[in-house]
Amino acid sequence: MTNLTDPPRESFRLSMLLNDTRYRSLTFQAIAAIVLALAIWELGGNLAQNLRAAGLNISLSFMSDPAGYDINQRLVEYDSQSSHARAALVGILNTLLVAFLACITATVFGVIAGVLRLSNNWLVSKVMAFYVEIFRNIPVLIWILIIYTIMTSVMPGPRAFRGDNATSSMLFDRFAFTNRGIYIPMPWFENGIFGNPTLNWLLVIAGLIGSWIGARSVTRWANQKQEMTGQRPNTLWIKLAIWLVPFVLLMVIMGLSWEIPALKGFNFKGGIKIGGPLIALWFALSIYTGAFIAENVRAGIQAVSKGQTEAAAALGLRANRVMNLVILPQALRVIIPPLISNYLNITKNTSLAILVGYADITATLGGITLNQTGRAIECVLLLMLFYLTASLLISMAMNIYNSSVKLKER
Repeated sequence: MTNLTDPPRESFRLSMLLNDTRYRSLTFQAIAAIVLALAIWELGGNLAQNLRAAGLNISLSFMSDPAGYDINQRLVEYDSQSSHARAALVGILNTLLVAFLACITATVFGVIAGVLRLSNNWLVSKVMAFYVEIFRNIPVLIWILIIYTIMTSVMPGPRAFRGDNATSSMLFDRFAFTNRGIYIPMPWFENGIFGNPTLNWLLVIAGLIGSWIGARSVTRWANQKQEMTGQRPNTLWIKLAIWLVPFVLLMVIMGLSWEIPALKGFNFKGGIKIGGPLIALWFALSIYTGAFIAENVRAGIQAVSKGQTEAAAALGLRANRVMNLVILPQALRVIIPPLISNYLNITKNTSLAILVGYADITATLGGITLNQTGRAIECVLLLMLFYLTASLLISMAMNIYNSSVKLKER
């Protein structure tokens, strides 16, 4: 009987870096990395040399100096004596606010328009097609200008709400729609558990997150029950209790109250002001990006085999249940990848806010702060760092969600 043995391994030689396919790709990658590092080193050295020759040095010490300008729309405390760093923080929060709101509403508009565009009703499908073609083929900059102009010229001024001869009135005596913005009641807590209002709101957010986790647990339990017995238990009332009972109890304990806006002097005081620039930017980004999302939704739905719809209908499911339970879950694998790009475009397009005077990060750090301090390099680098970080975080979060909803083989 003969013994089979492996052939002796060939000793490593330098020529194998180019001749052996096992090492050739690694060699080329290493060479490319070295060339790239040398190029960056050369460019960085050239930049530093030119800055020294011009008597400039890169420093962020200016961020602690007083900003010297006011910001009308802000989520945190700020005044003209606050630092440039504080002004940049206000701009960052304003950017994230309008980006978050626009992503939510654009998704709602896009899903509705994408589904209705495939409707069997000829009029509905044509109206949605008209919406898609009109809004996605006109630059978003023009839509921002149109919406802002309409709002400032059509909506009444605060003086229209004054006196016995007022030509306008507040909606339900709670909401005021003016050419300066919309004023809505502001919630606050009379018996806050913490002395800091921010901590009280963080407690509310933590409670909502806990309710969401509880609702997800109930959904998983219902799925397991359905797999074992074939019958899905009714979880509607359980989920409503999980969401509402802790929230209502927390609101009662903390003493939820509302501050109603009122006309005092030449403007409304109290409540929450949603400025006209924010509304124009928010709505323009929503309807513009929603047209692109509608096409993504339409393509995702059409990518699902018609046999899935026919099989679900044969089981007796109604059309809306077929869409929610069969079609859309399978279409998500086609919808989500381009949806990530749409969210990134919304975040970057918020920089157009400077057109209507909305104080986002581009208007504060990349605008007024840059002009006042003359620190163009530092401001631009910080601006680039913010948008890069925001884009990477959005991509990471959406990729994680994409992995959770993709089709899994058994």
